[in-house]
Amino acid sequence: METPTEVILLRIYLTEAAKWEHKPMYEAIVMRAREQGLSGATVLRGPMGFGRSSHMHTAKILDLSMNLPVVVEIFETEEKVNAFLPLLDEMLTSGHVTMDRVKVMHYGNIPSA
Repeated sequence: METPTEVILLRIYLTEAAKWEHKPMYEAIVMRAREQGLSGATVLRGPMGFGRSSHMHTAKILDLSMNLPVVVEIFETEEKVNAFLPLLDEMLTSGHVTMDRVKVMHYGNIPSA
């Protein structure tokens, strides 16, 4: 078993409707993370949620919403996350960002960049 490594888990909470330069914000964030050499990013789409406005977003058949909750998750060293934050700051006009210290263990053969 590999020894866990301490990293920062960066979570960016958005909606599907959020845009950056005419494309989905989540897509722009993932592409920017890749350009900056971060180790990876995952986009998670939520079937239901609400935010500060208490407006419910849901994927129910009778109430199809094209504005569902989206979370982009990135885990990376603190140094790389801190370098990425100013880029997020220039992109985001709404949403939430959280950062947590977590321990990660890598399994399998992961090619180096």
